[in-house]
Amino acid sequence: MGLRSWVPAEVDVTKPSAARVYDAFLGGGHNFAADREFARRAEQVLPGVTVSSRANRKFLRRVVTYAAAQGIRQFLDIGSGIPTAGNVHEIALQASADSRIVYVDNEAVAVAHSELMLADVPQAKVIDADLRSPGEVLNHAVVREMIDFDRPVLLLMLAVLHFVPEPADLGPLIERYRNKLAPGSMLAITHATGDHRPKEQEEGLVNLYSKSTNTAFNRSRKQIAALFGDFEMVEPGAVYVPEWRPDEGEAEEHPERFLFFGGVGVKPA
Repeated sequence: MGLRSWVPAEVDVTKPSAARVYDAFLGGGHNFAADREFARRAEQVLPGVTVSSRANRKFLRRVVTYAAAQGIRQFLDIGSGIPTAGNVHEIALQASADSRIVYVDNEAVAVAHSELMLADVPQAKVIDADLRSPGEVLNHAVVREMIDFDRPVLLLMLAVLHFVPEPADLGPLIERYRNKLAPGSMLAITHATGDHRPKEQEEGLVNLYSKSTNTAFNRSRKQIAALFGDFEMVEPGAVYVPEWRPDEGEAEEHPERFLFFGGVGVKPA
């Protein structure tokens, strides 16, 4: 199947999109020249953004593995992006064949390729929806079919919330998602922060994304940590992604250079 055969006709492949640029950072094959050029320029503006994206992907694997080991069998991945190796459903289904996974994205290429990838995986589905509309996401027919919100769920929002534009207050938005979850559910968040970066690098990346289809915004570590509300943080708490329960041999020096900050919270009883 040729690459363009699954690209929706309305997609302008000459303008970079966040999902395809992230795929390029990860070394995936579902991006276009404009996305790869954007990724190259982003690395120049903010050195380390590529390794940061790959560290974020490793964080996803560790979080899903941890949640599955705690008995969670339902996974809702909002802002899932373009599938690459080591997707949520691959990790979750390896842990338990009765897992159920729903991916959510509003980027046409991400949704189209996810549909192709999941055609023969009845335990996993994808929907086209915007995280800024919690009612649209949580009440979607596919979500209601696949996810029982009376039972624990792992809700993932990884490397996506920095595309929710300012001056929007993320707190009430994420609270609506938190309120839907049953006790014992987990919320995993990562978000770009410029707290340990020179201001010119932070502003340079934000300006670069302003020319793409997805404007990006940095937030402080304090703002990101507040998104977990009263959820009980899994050790080691809110940290840079390489610091969150690294596998043996994966610990990184100067984890703050890896850009993404977040963690995992558990809804109390």
